[in-house]
Amino acid sequence: MPLDRRTFLGTTAATGAGVALTGAAAAPAAARREPGPPRYEFTVLGTTDLHGNVFNWDYFTDAEFTDAGGNDIGLAKISTLVNEIRAERGRRNTLLIDAGDTIQGTQLAYYYAKIDPITGTGEGPVHPMAQAMNAIGYDAAALGNHEFNYGIPLLRAFQSQCDFPLLAANALHADTERPAFPPYWLTRLRPPRGRDVTVAVLGLTNPGIAVWDRAHVEGRMIFPSLEAQAAHYVPRLRAMGADVVIVSAHSGTSGTSSYGDQIPHIENAAALVAEQVPGIDAILVGHAHTEIPERRVKNAETGREVVLSEPLFWGKRLTLFDFELVWDRGGWQVESVTAEVRNTNTVAEDPRITRLVGEQHARVVAYVNQVIGTATEAMAATEAPYKDTAVIDFINHVQTETVTAALAGSEYAGTPVLSQAACFSRTAAIPAGEVTIRDVAGLYTFENTLEARLITGAQLKDYLEYSARYFTQTPAGAPVDPAALTNAGGIPDYNYDAVSGVAYDIDIARPAGSRVTGLRHADGRPVGEAEEFVLAVNNYRAGGGGNFPHIAGAERLWSNSDEIRNTIIAWVRANGAIDPAAFASADWRLTRNGEPVF
Repeated sequence: MPLDRRTFLGTTAATGAGVALTGAAAAPAAARREPGPPRYEFTVLGTTDLHGNVFNWDYFTDAEFTDAGGNDIGLAKISTLVNEIRAERGRRNTLLIDAGDTIQGTQLAYYYAKIDPITGTGEGPVHPMAQAMNAIGYDAAALGNHEFNYGIPLLRAFQSQCDFPLLAANALHADTERPAFPPYWLTRLRPPRGRDVTVAVLGLTNPGIAVWDRAHVEGRMIFPSLEAQAAHYVPRLRAMGADVVIVSAHSGTSGTSSYGDQIPHIENAAALVAEQVPGIDAILVGHAHTEIPERRVKNAETGREVVLSEPLFWGKRLTLFDFELVWDRGGWQVESVTAEVRNTNTVAEDPRITRLVGEQHARVVAYVNQVIGTATEAMAATEAPYKDTAVIDFINHVQTETVTAALAGSEYAGTPVLSQAACFSRTAAIPAGEVTIRDVAGLYTFENTLEARLITGAQLKDYLEYSARYFTQTPAGAPVDPAALTNAGGIPDYNYDAVSGVAYDIDIARPAGSRVTGLRHADGRPVGEAEEFVLAVNNYRAGGGGNFPHIAGAERLWSNSDEIRNTIIAWVRANGAIDPAAFASADWRLTRNGEPVF
């Protein structure tokens, strides 16, 4: 921490400590003799949803990151922007915070969670995200839901390696309902004139953790609503002398939950916090993976505007909150707050950061390029969102085999096994010839695990109808543009499931809810409403992700703690060859009035 600040942490049951002074104050800066009351300007910089990105690198393509928007990614780029702004405005006049989802998302992050995991004992590797963020000089970070993907021990190890606090006012111990992490962070900035400015950062995480990572947190932690915990802490922070209150929230602004009533509280509540809780000056928004340079929300009680900003994920953008304060009525008053975002594609990577994490990066590149098998022909996911493709069939084939083997000898051994899979990346591909870990890992970019749930034929029909909302209604005879055919209503690719083990048509000329026709077994027999099936399904979907009907309440017959990605990698290692002729099948197709679209 810079020596011109005093820093305080909120109470945390993890350490048993109360409010603690952890920094020292420097001598006052020389006061300038200026007319009028003292004024002070400072800047709060913010990132969110970094998802394990340090370098401007794509581990799945083994090349520099690129996308259609010309964006760059990673903390090394963020560091350069931060250095520039600190040079412009003065290091003592800036703070740097994050809004969560830090340690999951790339093979770099995965390697140090699963292959050579950090321990928090002082021995072994330091997490590359901790190394980079410490070197850049982060002051505080809120926890995101993906921080819990690898379990609480791994998160605690990461916490121990960070030189900054991980904040979560609404992550509580289940038994005591006391904070499991520091709820807030307080610091003092020293203006040229007037007394110190006390800045508070309140951290809020996502209540969906209780659903998405139930296996890791059930019985151990609970996650109250963001609004309730903000209402609890903000007045206390003001009573403790906070002149400025900033919220770092791993929560979007829509006021909705995209997974329905499976989420115990509103998932995307940042704007509601601004509207309902007086005393907040600004909110750094995360989780939604959208870009909000500046949004103003009027507080219902005070009428004051709260400024919200969300920088684009993976380190594509950096948010700048600029605060102007004036001394009035015996204290600092926030006169204005503005926000903007800076684009990391305008700067080079900071060589200090790339050198610091370079060895770990090289180790992971070597790991993901290991050859583990061969493929008889190439498979690509380019058309997977609207055509039954072999690459999605491959995922379903491995999942079906895994669940079938797991249920062998049980009362459900003879029950037909179906499998769901989604297209997580349209650029995913398996080449002909040698196949590497990164090729296979690119098919399944999330740390989902596998479950087996019991469903009926009627429930399967509902499930498929819900999935088919993904397609844009297109009348018979109208031109079909594949680019406009999918993602109706903003539904992402990962929320369209293709199901194997049965066959069916999706009539896109019909309205959503009445599209699935000809649902049948592979031998052509119609699926009966009362028939029972075992569905091989990822834990995200089984936990309510996407709000698909029936599945979250369905009986769980089996579950696995290993990631599906690892299961597929292990299958390739064990079998040696991927041959689409052994598993590729036409399970579903798009139609209009019974005629195939493609």
